[in-house]
Amino acid sequence: MLALGGAAAVAGLGGCVGTGDPNAADDSAGDGGNDMAAKATGWAWDVAAKSLDLTDEPYEKRANGNADVTIEQYGHDALVDKFKSALLSGSGAPDFSILESVVAPSFIGTGGLRDLSDRISDAGLKSAFVSGKWEAITGEDGGVYALPWDIGPVGVFYRRDVYEAHGIDPSSIETWEQYVEAGRKLPDDVFMGNLPPNDLAGVWRMQFRQLGGEPFTADGAVNVHSEASVRVARHIRDLEEAGIVANMQSWSSSWFSAYGEGKIASLPAGAWMEGTLRDSLPKTSGKWGVYALPAFETGGNRATNWGGSNLCIPKQTDDAVANRAWDYVKFALSTPEMQNEMYEKYGIFPALKAAYDADLYGAKVDFFGGQRIRRIFAELSADIPGYRFTADTPEVTEAMGTHLQRMLDGKYGPKEAVTKAAEQVAERTDRDLA
Repeated sequence: MLALGGAAAVAGLGGCVGTGDPNAADDSAGDGGNDMAAKATGWAWDVAAKSLDLTDEPYEKRANGNADVTIEQYGHDALVDKFKSALLSGSGAPDFSILESVVAPSFIGTGGLRDLSDRISDAGLKSAFVSGKWEAITGEDGGVYALPWDIGPVGVFYRRDVYEAHGIDPSSIETWEQYVEAGRKLPDDVFMGNLPPNDLAGVWRMQFRQLGGEPFTADGAVNVHSEASVRVARHIRDLEEAGIVANMQSWSSSWFSAYGEGKIASLPAGAWMEGTLRDSLPKTSGKWGVYALPAFETGGNRATNWGGSNLCIPKQTDDAVANRAWDYVKFALSTPEMQNEMYEKYGIFPALKAAYDADLYGAKVDFFGGQRIRRIFAELSADIPGYRFTADTPEVTEAMGTHLQRMLDGKYGPKEAVTKAAEQVAERTDRDLA
C-alpha cells in the first residue's frame, strides 16, 4: 500500500532533464542508437500505474508517434508475485516494471534485472536524484538495477483543529520528548498518535533510519540490536506507557475514521500521505497541517524516509525493446514536469532534485489550511540518511514486528526485544551478529 537533496537545479544532464519542455522532439535512441522498438509495456500497481499513465501520451508525442507505451495495472501483491516468478523463470516479464526499494535487493538477487549503470552514467543522472535512493537499488556487484522514482520524506500530518483546541503549538515540538508532553494535553478519548500492531516494524525502521541506523553492517552482520535500535524501542515503549497513543491497525476503516473524527491527532508518514488524506477524508479539508518529524535530541536530525519506488528493466526484454523502455523510463523519471504532474495529482513525491524548483513547492495547499507543505518535504529530502536494504529485509521486518509487540505486551524490555529480534534474524539468515 505504501508505494511507495536540496532544491538546486540539475544542469547539464542528458535526455530531457532541464529542458523544460516534455514535448520537445527527441530522435535519440538511448544506448541502442536508432535500434528501438516502437512498443514497450510496463507493470505498476494502483496509484503508481495511474501516475505513469500521465506520462505515456506526452512521451509518445515527444517521439513523433514512433512510440507506443502501455501501462498494465495490477494489485500490489499480485504484481510482486507475478514479476518475481517471471524473473526467476526467465520468461513472462514486462519490458519495465515498478520496483519498491524495500524489496529491491531480493529482485536484484534473482539475476533477472538489467544493470543500468552505463545508461545512468551516460545520461548524467547519478547526481540528479537524492543521494539516499541509490543504496537500495545497487547490487553487491556495484551495478545499479533501476532508476529512482519516488521517495517518502517523513513529516507529521496533524489535525490542526485538534491541536488548536487543546493549546498545542506544532512549532514548539522539536523533540520526541516535547511530542509526548504535548500529547498529555489531550483528553483521555483523544490520542496524540498511533502505534499500529500491524506495522510496528515500519515505525521502528522510520526512526532507526532517522538516527542513521543500519540493519546490517557493511560486511553483512545483523545490526538491529545496536544502541540506536535500543533507543528507538525504548521510545516506542515510552509512547505506549505515556498513554498518548492508540493501537489501531493502519489502513483499517476504524483507523481512517479515527483520523477523520479527530480522535487521533497526529500521523507521522511519508509525503505520499498528502494524496491519501485528500482522497480518503475529503470532509476534513482545511483541518490538517504538517511539521517535521521530532528529533531524538535538541538539534538532532528530523529527516527520514518511509516508502519509495523505482523503475527497472528485465534482462529477458529484447534489446531493442529495452532501449525503448529505457528511453521512456528516463523521460518519465528525469523530466521535472512529468514528476511534478504525478506528484500534484497522485501524491507521488519525486526523488528528482530538479523537480523541487517548480512553483508547486511554494504553493499553498487548501486541504492543509493554506500551508506550503511541499516545500517542507523538499527541504527534508536533502537530509534523509541512506539505508541498507538487503534480500533479508523481510526477516528484519518480521522479527522486529514480533518482538516489539511482545515488548509492548510486557514480556521484556527494549534491549531484550531488539536483541531477540537480532538473534532471530541471524538464525534464519545464517548471518553473524554484529
